[in-house]
Amino acid sequence: MASHLIAHEPPDLLKLLAHELRWKLVQQLAHSDLRVQELAERVARPLNLVSYHLAQLRRGALVIERRSSSDARDVYYSLDLRRLQRLYHDAGVALHPALIEYKERRKKGQAAVAPAQRSPLRVLFLCTHNSARSQMAEAMLRQLAGEAVEVYSAGSEIREVHPLAIETMAERGIDIRSQRSKSVEEFAGQRFDYIITVCDRMREVCPVFPGEPEQVHWSIPDPAAVEAAMQRQAFLDVAEQLAARLDFFVKAFAADSRADETQS
Repeated sequence: MASHLIAHEPPDLLKLLAHELRWKLVQQLAHSDLRVQELAERVARPLNLVSYHLAQLRRGALVIERRSSSDARDVYYSLDLRRLQRLYHDAGVALHPALIEYKERRKKGQAAVAPAQRSPLRVLFLCTHNSARSQMAEAMLRQLAGEAVEVYSAGSEIREVHPLAIETMAERGIDIRSQRSKSVEEFAGQRFDYIITVCDRMREVCPVFPGEPEQVHWSIPDPAAVEAAMQRQAFLDVAEQLAARLDFFVKAFAADSRADETQS
């Protein structure tokens, strides 16, 4: 290979992730959006040190920060999974093109293929009003994973399903006109594998469910809370955020299922 084609410096992504603490922070944020205090507790490191390395990850555009809609003094940190995926791919190509298998991006609305499980994964999405974010997430996951999941949504202060949520999902080929807003109390005592809060306020009042389900938080702004002229775009943006997160969510539990089958 000609020497002028060789990259002599490792990609910035690899430099960022080579640090043990930054790697641990990324691992935590790959699972759930978290506040800096929670990150410090989970990695057992001082708050100022965690803040410093979060700043490094933000400068690398791997981590995004957003003010909590529940308490503006709090900031949630989330991992930009799409960007990380792209940079990871490019890092492999920089080392050797054969290390990365090129794949076409899944067409919008095409169902993901998840391996058969002995019993469906039970997932509950929660947001305050169960009118937009959680309704959209429920419908999108049902389409992506099919019979591999039993998926529901609920809220603490229910309202009607937002018309723009119905319209936005229709544009993605998903009909949610028959879905209804449900109180979280309807699911009291039920067992779930995952409880996913998509609203900062709902995370603060999320009830306890039996069986120690996996608790995940996605800090997504309420598209219905913006001024009317900007709501349509806000709903489109939320749909894109949910599509990215759910794509990775389905791939993760599909990989876990394949690993379980291999071990059994």
